[in-house]
Amino acid sequence: MINTKEKIIEFFKSGIKKTKDFKIGVEHEKFLFNSNNNKRIDYLKIKEMFTALLEFGWNPILEKSYIIGLNKGGKNITLEPGNQIELSGDKLNHIHEACAESQDYLFELRQVTQKLGINIVSAGFDPISKLDEIPNNPKQRYSLMTKEMPLGGELSLDMMYRTCGTQLNVDYNSEEDFKKKFKVVNSIVPISIALFANSSIVEKKKSSYLSYRSKVWQNTSRGGLPKLFFENLDFDKYAEFIINFPILFIQNHENYISGKKYIFKDFMDGKISEIENRLPSEEDLATHLSTIFTENRLKKYIELRSMDTCGWDCLCSGPAFYTGMLYGNLDEVYEIISNWDKNKIINAYLEAPKKGFNTQLMGKDLLFWAETLLRLSDKGLENRDILNKNGKNETVFLNHLQKLIENKTTNADHMINKFSNNEDLSELYD
Repeated sequence: MINTKEKIIEFFKSGIKKTKDFKIGVEHEKFLFNSNNNKRIDYLKIKEMFTALLEFGWNPILEKSYIIGLNKGGKNITLEPGNQIELSGDKLNHIHEACAESQDYLFELRQVTQKLGINIVSAGFDPISKLDEIPNNPKQRYSLMTKEMPLGGELSLDMMYRTCGTQLNVDYNSEEDFKKKFKVVNSIVPISIALFANSSIVEKKKSSYLSYRSKVWQNTSRGGLPKLFFENLDFDKYAEFIINFPILFIQNHENYISGKKYIFKDFMDGKISEIENRLPSEEDLATHLSTIFTENRLKKYIELRSMDTCGWDCLCSGPAFYTGMLYGNLDEVYEIISNWDKNKIINAYLEAPKKGFNTQLMGKDLLFWAETLLRLSDKGLENRDILNKNGKNETVFLNHLQKLIENKTTNADHMINKFSNNEDLSELYD
C-alpha cells in the first residue's frame, strides 16, 4: 500500500536504470476523419478499424465488453476522448528502432484506413471540427473527465477532444540524473513549442497561433509549467507535489469515481469513504501520476509532453532531438540552461504558442536557442554513434529540424501556406 511519502519516493527510485539499459519510448496521436464528409469518425467506425487491425496480430483491450484499444507485444493503440488514436510504443534502444516501429504502424494503419474510407490528420489541433461536432466513446474515465475537467481550466475540453501530441519517455540512472534531466526538459519547453509548432489552423481558418495546441494546454485543468519544476527538484519534492495534488478520479474495481476535490494525501490517510476508506495501491499511484497534465512529468521515467504531433516525415525528429541532448550530451546542455531565470522561461512559455521563433528568452530569440540545442543534440547523437544497417547514425533524424531552422519556418507555417493556397481541406490530410 502507498501510505507514506517514503513509499512514493521508493516508487520513483525503482525506475533507476544503468545507463547501458536506458530505453526510449515514443507515443504519438492522430486524428481520424471520414473521407466522405470530413467529419471525425465515431465509435462504430473505431470498432471497425480496431477489428480490421486484429489481422496484423493486434489483440483487443476491453472495458465492460467495449473494445477500447489494442495491444501487440510492448505496444498499445489507445483510444482518446474524441476518438483520436495513440500509439504507445515499446521500450526501445535507439531512434532507428523507434522510427522503424512508427513506419510499421503506419503501414498497417494505412491498409485499414484506406479500405474503410478514413483519412488521417497529423496536427497538434483539429483543423476542421468544432468542439460540439466531435463524437465521444464508451471509455468510462472520459465521461467523468468531461464533467470535471472544465471546472479547473477553460480549454480543458479542447485539450481532450481536439489536440494531438508526440511524447518521449526517457530513463534516469540516479536521482541526481533525474534532477538534471527534469530541469533541462522544463527549461526548454518554450523552444520545444516553437520548434515543433504544428497547429495553426482552427475550425478551417488560420488562427493567430503557430501552436494552438500549446495555448490550449496552458489553459487546461491540472496542466501548465509549475515554477516548482525549475528548482533542483528531487524525488522528495516531487512526491510532496503529487501528495498535495487533487485527485481526478479513482478506479474502484471496474468503475471510476470522481476525486471530488480530495488530494492524494486524503487517499493515503484512508479518508475517502466512497471507496470504504481503502488505501491506494501502486496502481492507484500510477493512475494519479498519469492524470497530472503538466508539460513534463515523472512516473518511473520522465515523460516529455510539449511537442505537437507532426507528419510521418518528421515523426522521428522530436525523439531524436531530445535523445541527443539527454542521453548523449546532458552536461553541456545543462550548463547552458542552469542559470536561466525561471520567470523569463515562463514568460517565453506563454508567448511561444503565438510568436514561435520570434519569442525572446534570456536576451536571444527562440530560433537562436533552437539552433544551439540542435547543434548540441547532433553532437550527442554523434557521441552515441548507433548505426543503422546502412551505416548511418541517429543524426539523420535531425535533418527535418535542420531544414526548419535554416528556413526559419515551422511545420505550422507550411500548414498555413498549403491551406491558404485554396483552402482545400484535403491539403490537411496525410
